Amino acid sequence: MCGIAGIMGSNRVDAIKKMTDIMIYRGPDDSGFYYDDDIALGQRRLSIIDLHSGRQPISNEDDTLQLVCNGEIYNSPALRESLISKGHRFKTATDVEVILHLYEEYGDDCVTQLRGMFAFAIWDMRKRRLFMARDHLGQKPLFFCQQNGGFTFASEVKSILASGITQAEIDLEGLWHYLSLRYMPDHHSMFKGIHKLPAAHYLVLENNQLSINRYWTVDFKDKTSASKEEITDQLDELLRETVKDHLLSDVRVGAFLSGGIDSGIVASMMAVLGEKNLPHFSIGSKEKEFNELPYARMVSEKYGMEAHEKIIEPDLIHTIPSLIYHMDEPADPFGFGVYLVSELAAKHVKVVLGGDGGDENFAGYDRYSGQRLVDYYCLLPQWFRQNIVKKITDRIPESFGYKSLAQKAAWVNEMSLFSGGERYAQSLGVLRFTHESKHKLFTESAIQSLGDPSSAEKILHYFNADNADDVVDKMLYTDLMTRIPDHILMIADRMTMAHSLESRAPLIDYKVVEFAATIPANLKLNNRALKGNHLKYILREVAARYLPQELVTLKKQGFRFPLGIWFRTDLKNFLRRLFAQSRFVELGLFEKSYIDTLLDEHISGKVDHNYRIWVLLNLEFWYRMYFEGETVESMKAFSDQLA
Repeated sequence: MCGIAGIMGSNRVDAIKKMTDIMIYRGPDDSGFYYDDDIALGQRRLSIIDLHSGRQPISNEDDTLQLVCNGEIYNSPALRESLISKGHRFKTATDVEVILHLYEEYGDDCVTQLRGMFAFAIWDMRKRRLFMARDHLGQKPLFFCQQNGGFTFASEVKSILASGITQAEIDLEGLWHYLSLRYMPDHHSMFKGIHKLPAAHYLVLENNQLSINRYWTVDFKDKTSASKEEITDQLDELLRETVKDHLLSDVRVGAFLSGGIDSGIVASMMAVLGEKNLPHFSIGSKEKEFNELPYARMVSEKYGMEAHEKIIEPDLIHTIPSLIYHMDEPADPFGFGVYLVSELAAKHVKVVLGGDGGDENFAGYDRYSGQRLVDYYCLLPQWFRQNIVKKITDRIPESFGYKSLAQKAAWVNEMSLFSGGERYAQSLGVLRFTHESKHKLFTESAIQSLGDPSSAEKILHYFNADNADDVVDKMLYTDLMTRIPDHILMIADRMTMAHSLESRAPLIDYKVVEFAATIPANLKLNNRALKGNHLKYILREVAARYLPQELVTLKKQGFRFPLGIWFRTDLKNFLRRLFAQSRFVELGLFEKSYIDTLLDEHISGKVDHNYRIWVLLNLEFWYRMYFEGETVESMKAFSDQLA
């Protein structure tokens, strides 16, 4: 695990050192460099496998290929054995060296042999050719920029900015999509000219020509004919095998344990597979409705794990600058929990396994079943829904709590105006900024320069694909191709690496994804299940073999805090003062009157706008840090001045 970087063009030697130094937290144990007349490669290393001789860059037998890689290759032992039988000689015992020899054997198709999480670059000296690739689901990040006669790549945007090849400029289209989707889709970053290599893609730069190709996707049409019991057995066996592979390490491995079934299954399997006194890391809050520690303890006590727990009181305003610095973009509330539990874990281990991907793979979110609920609601005539029911639901008082009744009622009524993929696309942005609300937020001149792009198209591109028939599978495929790489795994990578911690996600291993796609949709979202277990039905069947029954039937909670209430009380004056000097208003991008309306309606209790206010708050911090040179510490001081 590490941070990687490379640059082609002038000032390579000076630039590569700056690029690696700025992300030292991704690899505090070591650094390594390679230079020739065309390219400079650099790496910061967090030593996990082959602690003493696994330095990068790594070359092949005749030193004609140079590799820098961020990640872990879980099937490397089998690959190494196969490659040695074909005559390849290895210089190190590290897992990633197999990539070099696979490239020698299979060329660009080498990526199809890998099972793991990775972002790597190979410099082919003979062909003067750069080959880069990113893992199937996008667990490891990789950005690139081709400007001003040069080319650079890195694990993080800030590293590319440090190269000097480009200057920071807002990607307005990316910002437009972010406000609806909560993440930067496909190739976008928050910075114009700096692109993200999408998950499951490889890039080739040769003769100054750049090409990008997809090497993997998943098909939901080929369904298994096995019985529910057989599928449960097969899934259990596959998950055990995958968890075992993810334990590959020369250092101690721990587990994130939240109290939900996803992390519970992973941690339990780790214990069953022989991890004695398994260290687990859990955080909780003083508010009982937000605290999952009692459920995490049930798993911990059942398997005799080594518990590391912490009750936290999030210092919201002072923590946001740290989150933004490590994410290179606005922070997400989900990131707080990951950041704080990673801080705890990093004091004890270098590697943790978690439950990321269980919801997107096996249908664990309310919005999946919510689509069916809207279908039933649509049996009422539209005039009745819009003229009678809406007047009733609009009068439901807002509690400003998580998934409040007022929010749910408004969501169902709003979604009934759409159908199919359009409904799903709208559902992802309705609590943030819809297409209509962005037209109120952005100035007319900003919209004219943008050309009014459609964020819904980023969703419909996948929802309307021909590799899934059932609406549940269409939603899952869409999330696997968008939300997983661009939101969930992106946050997990940045927030763990902020503390020099490697996170692994067995539930999103691509073999697990492929198997889950063969499971009939009604065994993931089972509306006939008893006791509210309709979400993640088949995964709960597996969980019942490992977890206490109370956890198997527990509704999804997740780490959260009462933003809506805080924005009306403790932080209302802070928000007023911050937005009174909004940089986005000064830039002529946002309308001040609309921001004021959002604040007024929220503080008065009329509408819960906490998701929208959160995004705008983060954008103000992000701009000051990346365009005005403010640091984490200076932003904390700035926050104190506004409080």
